[in-house]
Amino acid sequence: MTSQQVQLLFVDLALILLLARGLGWLLARVGQPPVVGEILAGILLGPTLFDGAIAGALFPADVRAPLTGLADVGVALFMFIVGLEIDTTSLRGRGRVTAVSAFGSTAVPFLLGTVLALWLLHEHPNEAPMAFIVFVGLSLSVTAFPVLARILADRGLTTTELGGIALATAAVVDVVAWAALAAVQATVGGGGNHWLVALVLPYAVLMFTVVRPLLSRALLRGGTAARLTAPAAAVVLVGALLSATATEAMGMHFIFGAFVFGLLIPRHGAAELRADLLDHTGRITSLLLPVYFVVAGLQVDLGRLRGAELLQLGAILLVAVVGKFGGTFVAARTQGLPARPATALGALMNTRGLTELVILGIGLELGLLDGTLYSLMVVMAVLTTAMTGPLLSRVYARPVDLGRPAGRRERDPVKASSA
Repeated sequence: MTSQQVQLLFVDLALILLLARGLGWLLARVGQPPVVGEILAGILLGPTLFDGAIAGALFPADVRAPLTGLADVGVALFMFIVGLEIDTTSLRGRGRVTAVSAFGSTAVPFLLGTVLALWLLHEHPNEAPMAFIVFVGLSLSVTAFPVLARILADRGLTTTELGGIALATAAVVDVVAWAALAAVQATVGGGGNHWLVALVLPYAVLMFTVVRPLLSRALLRGGTAARLTAPAAAVVLVGALLSATATEAMGMHFIFGAFVFGLLIPRHGAAELRADLLDHTGRITSLLLPVYFVVAGLQVDLGRLRGAELLQLGAILLVAVVGKFGGTFVAARTQGLPARPATALGALMNTRGLTELVILGIGLELGLLDGTLYSLMVVMAVLTTAMTGPLLSRVYARPVDLGRPAGRRERDPVKASSA
């Protein structure tokens, strides 16, 4: 890179961090997850404003390449955190309600999304129509586990029964979504070397039967782990990056390898170690993820949307919200969850955040989304995430005790609270 390119790169990074942090802080002040403001910062720096003049001046092609590299590292570490935060202990005692709620939260929006995709296919022709239909259904089924966890923590709901059910359900939905996305990519990706995808099975066996025990032995002493040391942090981060490299070499996306390595980190007896890892890695991603938002935002042009596109946006939002909320609510009610907590659970599952952006980015790379549809789906991700907090405040301002004998009939908390 020339000296001028290096200067522009540093100015871009400073501007990205300043705008992302500023908008994230402003949105947090009004009860929104900071990620909403950070995504908006990426869109504002893209071609939406002034017909792309700002984006063209600040982010020329020779600077976008290093920015994209930094963004990829940030996303890989973010996916490692997603895998790290998934804890199967949240499933204890909640297996049935979690499984049914996860099924409703995934199957209903997926089926409605496939119907929507049949209509969208006429407006956005694709060379792989079946993969397109599945991908649209999948993209409407996802829940942002990290954002959901932050919302619960901010509202003091993490240790409540509803918080546990929400975390467990979101964890199952996340794992299903990433597995399904991997299958879609295996179908349309690979660059002609589809046989490499067959290596995923031995890779998974190796990671869970060999690497996981070795990693546990290295991090745990006497069955428990002390605080994170610098060598241990280096081992974990190197392992996450190499795992990401392995899946990328197999024709899969690098996010899958990073996600899997996060699942390998010991859970039992390693609470402090995992907390330190989250803090250590989170500091890095807090610097790199805003770069990803801008790289994603450079593909979003809302200035060219017209009546037909706005109609499509309305349909996408309707299917995304009704499918996710309705599927979760009905499934939770069938398992005896009272109406108000079931409504809150539906609202929480509707948050999509950065997880949705990562999935949409893969769809754009694979050619399953064109620029216009990608922009519409990004708007859907922002709006559904933004509506979660206000809706949750309205329907679940006061937590409900869900602990009750099985089969006992309760008064509906909505009616009880209004009595």
